Amino acid sequence: MRSLYSYTQSRQLRTTPRYNIAPTQDIVTVMHDTDTHLDLLRWGLIPSWAKDASIGSRMINARAETLAEKASFRRLLHSKRCLIVADGFYEWAKESGSKSKTPMYIQMQDQAPFTFAGLWDTWKNPEGQQLRTCTIITTDANELMAPIHNRMPVILSPEEREQWLDPQIHDNQILLPLLKPYTASAMMVRAVSRMVNDPKHDSAELIA
Repeated sequence: MRSLYSYTQSRQLRTTPRYNIAPTQDIVTVMHDTDTHLDLLRWGLIPSWAKDASIGSRMINARAETLAEKASFRRLLHSKRCLIVADGFYEWAKESGSKSKTPMYIQMQDQAPFTFAGLWDTWKNPEGQQLRTCTIITTDANELMAPIHNRMPVILSPEEREQWLDPQIHDNQILLPLLKPYTASAMMVRAVSRMVNDPKHDSAELIA
């Protein structure tokens, strides 16, 4: 079992802290191609067969329940799995009696980094340039998330990360059971600044 820290030792990756990552921007991932390493992928999957890049903004998430059925994801489930690294994420809660929504910040009780389950692919534009992109897999909400939203990202435990990245595993009977709601008692949630609503704001002030 490898820690998130150990992945950083296999290949250098220079990044700065991010507090408000939006679709079509780069996110830190753990990948396994020739080896297991940290890398940057653009958030919003563009399948290799896509005619243009615009589809990426509509494929930021993939439902766990239909991965094995949809052509966009079935091949990737067997051969191009990744982890998306985070130490928190946002979801918006409806306010009673109002059309407004409050941004909520969700993280682990110990505030440690964690990983979402993801899929990635390589797309080549008409000029022949390659672009690597990814999508985050979602599942039913756990007890913590349910009052906020009916879906949540799939968060993998350290043991599950190893299975998810293992290039020798292609069996849906092993992979799909990993894509379940995370233990609610290990997580916490709190309201944060509405500045999160504007992706131009990206500083620690958002979660202060």
